[in-house]
Amino acid sequence: MLIKVDDIVEVISGRDKGQRGKVLVVDRDKGRVVVEGLNKVYKHVKRSQRNPQGGRLSKEAAMNVSKVMLVCPSTGKPTRVGVRYLPDGSKERYSKRSGSTISKVAPGRKSDAKK
Repeated sequence: MLIKVDDIVEVISGRDKGQRGKVLVVDRDKGRVVVEGLNKVYKHVKRSQRNPQGGRLSKEAAMNVSKVMLVCPSTGKPTRVGVRYLPDGSKERYSKRSGSTISKVAPGRKSDAKK
């Protein structure tokens, strides 16, 4: 999974299709992400000391990572993400649409350096 926290993503299917938001949580084991302001659900809360009003709270629910695409920072359009090694051996994420760098993934290693 090549999506990280604080990435801007666009929903490509479901009721929030076409909307964008920032990734708040990434669950790699379950393949799910929580996006700020999207996939809102109601949680019914009983009255208590902490919540004397009770009622329905609106919160973001996790959605499958296959329903979102990363937004390319240079073009502003949704793109697939790839990983490539640089000549110094470091690894970076890049946009498959424009070819521009999104972010560094790992520092350089001598074994990964191109000769």
